[in-house]
Order: sequence, then C-alpha cells, then structure tokens
Amino acid sequence: MTAPRPPSRRLRSLRYSSEKMEGTGSWDVLEWTKFDPASWSGSFSNLDCLLESERVIFDGCGAILINTGEAGTLLLTNFRTLFLSEGSRKVVPLGTIPLVTIEKFNKMVLKVQSNRQDSNKNPPKRLLQVTGKDMRIIVYGFRPGTKQRRAVVDALLNCSKPERVWDLYAFTCGVSKFGNTNPKERLLNEYFRLLGKSSLQASMNMIDDGSFALSNDLWRITDLNSNYNLCETYPFALMVPKSISDDELIQASTFRSKCRLPVISWCHPGSGAVIARSSQPLVGLMMNMRSNFDEKLVASFCTQLAGHKGAPRKLYIADARPRKNAFANGAKGGGSESSSNYLQSEIVFFGIDNIHAMRESFSRLRDYLDMHGTTSSDGTSSFLRQGGWTWGGGNLSSMSASVSLLGDSGWLSHIQGILAGVAWIAARVAMESASVLVHCSDGWDRTTQLVSLACLLLDPYYRTFAGFQALIEKDWLAFGHPFSDRVGMPNVAGSGNFELPIQSSSSRSFPSSSGSAAAQSSISSHGQNNYSPIFLQWVDCVSQLMRMYPSAFEFSPTFLVDFTDCLLSCRFGNFLCNSEKERQQCGISEAYGCMWAYLTDLRSSSATPHVHCNPFYNPSRYDGPLLPPAAALAPTLWPQFHLRWACPVEPNAGEIEDQCRAMTVKYSEMKKEKEVAERKVEDISSAMESLKEELQNEKEISRAARESEKRAIKERAVILRAVQSLGCKVNFTKNGDFAVEVEDGPQKCSHSLPQKPSENNTTTDVSESLSSLTDQKVSQALHTREGTCRWPDAGCAQIGSQFVGLKANFEAFDKLSIYDSYFTAE
Repeated sequence: MTAPRPPSRRLRSLRYSSEKMEGTGSWDVLEWTKFDPASWSGSFSNLDCLLESERVIFDGCGAILINTGEAGTLLLTNFRTLFLSEGSRKVVPLGTIPLVTIEKFNKMVLKVQSNRQDSNKNPPKRLLQVTGKDMRIIVYGFRPGTKQRRAVVDALLNCSKPERVWDLYAFTCGVSKFGNTNPKERLLNEYFRLLGKSSLQASMNMIDDGSFALSNDLWRITDLNSNYNLCETYPFALMVPKSISDDELIQASTFRSKCRLPVISWCHPGSGAVIARSSQPLVGLMMNMRSNFDEKLVASFCTQLAGHKGAPRKLYIADARPRKNAFANGAKGGGSESSSNYLQSEIVFFGIDNIHAMRESFSRLRDYLDMHGTTSSDGTSSFLRQGGWTWGGGNLSSMSASVSLLGDSGWLSHIQGILAGVAWIAARVAMESASVLVHCSDGWDRTTQLVSLACLLLDPYYRTFAGFQALIEKDWLAFGHPFSDRVGMPNVAGSGNFELPIQSSSSRSFPSSSGSAAAQSSISSHGQNNYSPIFLQWVDCVSQLMRMYPSAFEFSPTFLVDFTDCLLSCRFGNFLCNSEKERQQCGISEAYGCMWAYLTDLRSSSATPHVHCNPFYNPSRYDGPLLPPAAALAPTLWPQFHLRWACPVEPNAGEIEDQCRAMTVKYSEMKKEKEVAERKVEDISSAMESLKEELQNEKEISRAARESEKRAIKERAVILRAVQSLGCKVNFTKNGDFAVEVEDGPQKCSHSLPQKPSENNTTTDVSESLSSLTDQKVSQALHTREGTCRWPDAGCAQIGSQFVGLKANFEAFDKLSIYDSYFTAE
C-alpha cells in the first residue's frame, strides 16, 4: 500500500474538527431514538420519487448525511441510493446517486478522543464514504450499536456491481415509453447528409438488402463490414474513397492496430477536404514496416484541390500521443507513420496523455473540489478548517497554495491540450483545405475526442440538438468507444473490468483517495482497470467551447449536465457495451428506452422554453466554422458540473440563463399580445373599410335620390303644364292629393303625388300615373279625333280602345322638346 503523501502535496485530507463532531455537531444533537424502523417498515413502496419499475430493496432508517448534517433515511433501490430528509421524506439530491455512478465506497470508523470514564458514552462513529463519477463525495453516518452500515455495504456490493449487462436497471424496467429507432438508420442518414444526399431516408429494408452503398464523385459508403468481419469495433457501414476497392480495404486493414483502418468521419461539402480516423500503424520494432495498400488508401484522401488543376491537397497525420509514447509502442509492434512513405504528408504529435493519466487527474480534481468547496464531505467549511495548508484561517499564502493545487491536478492542462489540437485540425481543414488523418494507439479514445470536437467546430449542424446526437452516435458509439470499460459497466462477456474497492479505516481522518485509497482503488490502474473519464472530458471540452461562443450552440450547459448524468446513471441503454456489434448482439435498441427520446420529450413537454435550450442561440451569426485563437483556449472549471456539489451556490451562470430565459418568455408573451393587438387592429381597419364603402354607397344613393328628386319635380312641372294646356286645371292639396277639372266638372283623382321624396326612400319612381281620368271628354281632350295620342312619345297607355291614363315618363318628356309650342316659358 502506498504511503500517503505529506500535507503540502496532498490535494485532500478529510479531517474532522473536534467542534463539529463532539460538541455542537449534528451527530450528537440527533435524537436517534425517534427513528423507529418498525413505523417505517413497508412504507416506501409507493414513494412519488420512484421511477418506472424502481423498487426499494433496502432501507436504513436513522442515517445522517455528514456533508450537510441532515438526518434522514437511506434507501437502496434497484437503480440508486435515495436519501430522504427527516420527517418530510423529500429527496436530498446530494445524498441520492445512481448505483452505476458510484466509483467506489469505503467503510470508515472515526474514533473520538474521550476520558476513560466517558469511553462508553462516545462510541466510534461508523461512516460510509461514497465516491461518485460525477464529482461528488458523499459521507453517510449510521446509528451506533447497530449493523446498518454493514447491511448497506452488503446491499451495495450486490447491486452496484452487476455481473451482466442485462442486470442493469435499463433492462429491468421493461419496454419504455421512450422508444428508440434503430441507430443504424440514424448513422446512414448522417452519411447521406455528408454525401449530399439528404433527400434519401434510410430504412431497415435498405440495411438488409445492402442498397445503402451509395456514392458521390469522391466518396462512397461500403457494406464491407456489414457482418463486422473486417473490424469488430467499427460500424456496419463505412465511408471510404471511391477510388479504393473493397479488396484493397481488406488488405489495408491488416496494417492497422485492431484492423481499424483509415476511414472518413467528415468531409467538407465545398472543398473536398476530409477528416479521417484510424488506429496506429503496425510499423514494427524497427519502425520500418510498410503497406502499399495502407499508403494508397491514405493518399486517396489527398484529392485534387478545387480550382487548382493537378494540385493535390496537403495531408496532415495527427498523432494524438506524445512522441515518446508513440515510439514506445513500437515494442508492441505499433508506432507512427513516416512522412516519407505518405504522399504530401506531415506528421504532427499532440502530446495528449493516455486514459490512466486522465483517470488520476480527474480523481485529484475531485479531491481538490471536495477539500476547498463551500462545505466538504466531512461537513466542515473550508473557511474554518485548520491545518496550515488549506485556507489556514485566512492566510493569503495558504490560499494561493490551495489554488495551485488545482493546477497540480492537471485536469485543465489536459483540457487545454485537447482544445489546442482540435483548433489546429479545424484551422487546417477550413483555411488550407487540407485533409487530416487522426489516430492515437487504438483510435477509440483520444482519436474520438479530437475528431468529434473538430467536426463540432467545422460543421454548424453538429451544434444543434439533432446534430449533436448524430455526432455522438457517429464518432463515439458507431466507431467503438468502449463505454462499458471507460464508464465502469459490465460488458457482454458477463464480467466487467471495473472493480469497486472496499476499505476500512480506524484513523481520525478520512483516507485520502490520492493516497492509500487511490492506490488500492486503481486495481493495478495501468493494467486491468480501464475506467477513465474520457467522454466526460470531451463534454467538458464542449462546455469550454460554449463558454467561448455562447451564441453558437442550440443547447445550453444545463443540457450537457443532464445528458452526462443520464449517461453515467445507465438509466437508458444508448451507451451500454463497447461497440455497435455488442449492442446488436444484446438487442439493445429493441430492449431499452432511448435517452435521446427522453431528453426530447422533456423539451417538447414544456410550455415555455426549456432549460436545455440556449436562450442566446443565434444560428445566423455562426453559420460557418468556429476557429478559436490560441489565446482563447485557456480553460476554466465548468461551474454547472464541477461546482454543483462542492459549491452549489457559487455557479451563477445558471441564474443568468434563467433570467434570460424568463425575459425570453416575457418577450414571447408580449409578442403574442402584440400579434393579438395587430389582429384586432386589422379587424377594426377591415370594419372601417367596410363601413367606408357602405358610407360611399349611401352617398351615391343619396346623390341619386337628389337627382331623382330634381327630375321628379321637373317631371311634375312638365305634366302640370301638359295637362293645363289641354284646358284642365290641376289642384294639389296639402296632403298630396290632386284634382283634375275638365269642362263638365271635376273628377276626383285618388292618386297621391308627394311633394318631397321620403328621406328613407332610396328609390324614386320617375313615372307617375294619372289613372282616374276615364271620362270620355278627358279622353277626347287628351287624344285626337283619330284616336291617337297627342304626344306620341309620352307613353300613353291604352287597353284596346279604352283609355287608361297618361303615363308621364321623364325620359319621354325629354324627347318632347320638339313640341315646345305646347309649353309656356317658365
């Protein structure tokens, strides 16, 4: 067992202050007698917080969460540990962790100094420390004189380390409502997009009959690996140069480690430049082995530059490893390429460390955050902790020393190295139209980090929700990143390589994970244990890019946190197993719920913009590649993930997003109100236009009525003069009646002639009838001896020989102008 390092070099020493544990600490004030296990028995099966098919398999009543000093009950389900606060039974997030997210747990006994007389009154504190893969360290305390801690440890041993992948919660919950489409179809759809054939839609029939093997002018999709005979860790479909035959691909694969031959991951739609990936070449101990097929395949990535006749493009071979590590792999038959063997090529080493260095760096970062957070896992504030090497009671030099420990963890340096390599690759492709072949040792860890981040910088589509999913499924899942090994899950074979160490300690201080605990937890870390936070490190790099370009991504940092939590918890099966082949053997896509569907459902079920949506997203501004300069690549801690347990109040980025999101909601509401008001204005304007038209019509009718009135008055005058010219007298009364007097006496006419047209009458009949004059004399007066009308154009009405009356028509009277001798001047 490795001896602990001295305090000046240790990143963490979970040391209890005596004031906390012996006098006023929550351990002593907790009334353990109030917890009656019998009263709680059988009462946890119907908790509202339980998920679908989640069941309680153990309950430990009367526990305490040392981190916060909160008393409650610790439950163990088939999916996670649940810590319920005392009385309210509300879930305490810090004390609730999925079983698969637990990296290790340790039993500890804290002996408290006391006088001999009081030794029985101060029994040892029995604690359980749980270390999570999500940056938290939890410490539970249990009732003295009981075997609760032992029962919890035994339950964790049985549940947190399932022997088979089928024992995980994702398989026990049955068919989920978050259905999953076949990931092979989604991979083909992404290939079609890269080939410029987005109009095509992949289907299972297309996969079964092999009709997906399409091509454009430069590249093609091959089904050579449809049965995974070419490479077990590659996807069923590969995108390769059109000029290379399948036989040549088979020959080239033998020259690369694990047969992971160079294939295309992304191609520029305009310039024809590509980002390709592979594993290291098998150049042998003397670095002198060659393969003509491999060299021809790699040279085919250097297609002719667009607009440059006969000029091949430059090829960069980016080796993610340090140069010395690449040469050291020669002892195992590996190594790196020689630029003299590959046309137009240049070899570049990025110097990124391996998975074991990343695991140790992540552990040191977690210890640092726990030690110097607001409240550490030992329940002591970092501002009050003594010891001289931490805050030291406010000593400024010790504060600076504690900050330097963050640099000693090396995590941010690793992040910066990855970002620098990614920015270099993106610049070569975007600015030089060069092609880049990326590899490390096996081509599934550092290679995947670099390739997927470079695609994220170059292609705006990958910065959307749909594109981010396509990117992860293509470069991480399809190309065989070993998630089971790296996340610490059981594999298809039935036994995972990940071990959960158990320790006991009788010292007053908690064991340091960077000391003896770390040595044992690694389980020969450079040998059997392949656990490493490679994917989490990649997500951290994405968060750094989002910090540099806050308006370039459709999703928010909160989405990245929830996405990472879903992955680490194994609640869904998307990231189970080590390759596409293994997931197909297990029938993963048919047997589990889909995490992407779950996250999509969260966003669609929200009436307001969801927290996963970036309120600052501006796709029109960032519709091209992102090329960060070197000065912008200085990383910092990711507050939403790194500080959420150690410093839960300090991360303010979420609050700013919430305020912006609230403003967006308010703006959306005001926009809707504006739209409603605009529709009302349009309706009112339309009504006003209609009323205006009606008013115009009324004016036309009124004008026509006035004209008719004038014509009627003129007509009456003409009729009056015409009748009087016949020797008749017409007398009008006040009520509108009139009488026509002829020689033999008056004959009353019942026809009424109004003096003025009615205001409500919109039509005026310009014809008036004099129909009561049936006397023969009147007939003779109005007609000639021959029986014809004296005014042939006046429209005199007759029925047979019987005179009916004189019909005065204004238009007819207009034609009487030739008979002016009948009228007297007015």
